[in-house]
Amino acid sequence: MTDSKAYPVVIAGAGPAGLTAAYQLVQIGRFPLVLERDRRVGGIARTEEYKGYRFDIGGHRFYTKVPQVQAFWMEILGEEFIKVPRLSRIYYQGKYFSYPLSIANTVKNLGVFQSARVLLSYLKSKVKARLHPSEEPDNFEDWAIDRFGRELYLTFFKTYTEKVWGIPCSKIHSEWASQRIQGLSLKRAVINALFGANNTKTLIKEFDYPVLGPGMMWETVQDKVNTAGGQVQLQTEVSTVHHQDDRITGVTIRHEAGPEYLDTENLISTMPISALVERLDPPAPAPVLTAARSLTYRAFLIVSLIIDANHLFPDNWIYVHSPEVKVGRIQNFKNWSAAMVPDSSKTCLGLEYFCTEGDDIWSMSQADLVSLATRELAQLGLADAADVIDGVVIRQPKAYPVYDGVYRQHLDVIRSFLSRFSNLHTVGRNGMHRYNNQDHSMLTAMLAVENIMGKQHDLWNVNTERSYYETFTKEEWDTVRTSQPDSQSPQPLTAS
Repeated sequence: MTDSKAYPVVIAGAGPAGLTAAYQLVQIGRFPLVLERDRRVGGIARTEEYKGYRFDIGGHRFYTKVPQVQAFWMEILGEEFIKVPRLSRIYYQGKYFSYPLSIANTVKNLGVFQSARVLLSYLKSKVKARLHPSEEPDNFEDWAIDRFGRELYLTFFKTYTEKVWGIPCSKIHSEWASQRIQGLSLKRAVINALFGANNTKTLIKEFDYPVLGPGMMWETVQDKVNTAGGQVQLQTEVSTVHHQDDRITGVTIRHEAGPEYLDTENLISTMPISALVERLDPPAPAPVLTAARSLTYRAFLIVSLIIDANHLFPDNWIYVHSPEVKVGRIQNFKNWSAAMVPDSSKTCLGLEYFCTEGDDIWSMSQADLVSLATRELAQLGLADAADVIDGVVIRQPKAYPVYDGVYRQHLDVIRSFLSRFSNLHTVGRNGMHRYNNQDHSMLTAMLAVENIMGKQHDLWNVNTERSYYETFTKEEWDTVRTSQPDSQSPQPLTAS
């Protein structure tokens, strides 16, 4: 190993977190090696291409409350952003609900009787909470019922949440809800829409979007890192992470030329934290390995259909809550950016299926998935099956870290063990087993670079200090809008 290559920083993963760290490092004269096992950068925020049609792996809006992230986006793409009006709906029980919910549309779809049931159920939950105060619920079902009432939970939470996560809402840890939903939003949005209360916040109705999709951002960062002296190496996987005396000493990588050992002074890891533990040499203690093997993930796949129609519906995306179809969300990429579709007489839709690696959906062939998506698209009344002329499937493993009832205890064991390595920095969604947004993942990477330079940020507090919001107060919105001239502050869309 004496003749091995050495790097000041090795970065495992070229998604938003890994490439943000790489770009920050080259700006200060530290030239990292970024290792990405896939053929394309961007991770879950990449943009795939098929016969000239470009499509996201999940839709990613760009807005944030983090000034450093906003400045980064504008520095990289600037005028390559376009302004996109936000329009989305919920499909449930054969009807389309405006999202955010509107009073007239929701009452019309639910009916006066069901709307009254929702209101009474909500009021009942509030009375119960006052009469019988108790500890914070530990699962999502109880958490949602306590805050919104059973009827609202059953109507707008249960079916879609279980479709996304593949487990009952009673098995999902309430920490996910408190992190993702917060006190803002769904309660205010739904109750205000149904019952006309005043809303003091402003919903984001327009967002920035790279003209060629979110992958354009990360492909540009890749080029800038390479030009500045860093290296982004694709189709290369970290197979072993070597350590000694509580320091990471190097990594063994696998690529086309075979295995190779690399020395490093620092390792920034965005790989799944469970995989990181499994690849340590010497091996982690048995309890830590058990904890790592106990963390679970939700995968998803996208069936991208090309349809011989120039217009199908105006939405950017549609949430499909109804359990009679398996599709969870439908993206209309032409409505994100016309440049995503090379033929203006055609439309490209992405039907997203949430699944687990190895299950029935994940294991279906491409032909069967295209047929399933075509049937369900017609069943929903969004397109004629005869107009579907082509399709392709992209699978995304480990898309979402699962917040089941025992994940926290396992993660605590792993965190405690990894904290001994002074030059190891775990960042990003999978690197921290945390359902971070794109901007949160980027911020952890920025702070990790500062830690390499001598700071002592606690990266695990990033997503607890900075909450997820779909709305801004007027003062917050004015601050964000003026933080960069002629720009707005979008935040990436997630499946939740």
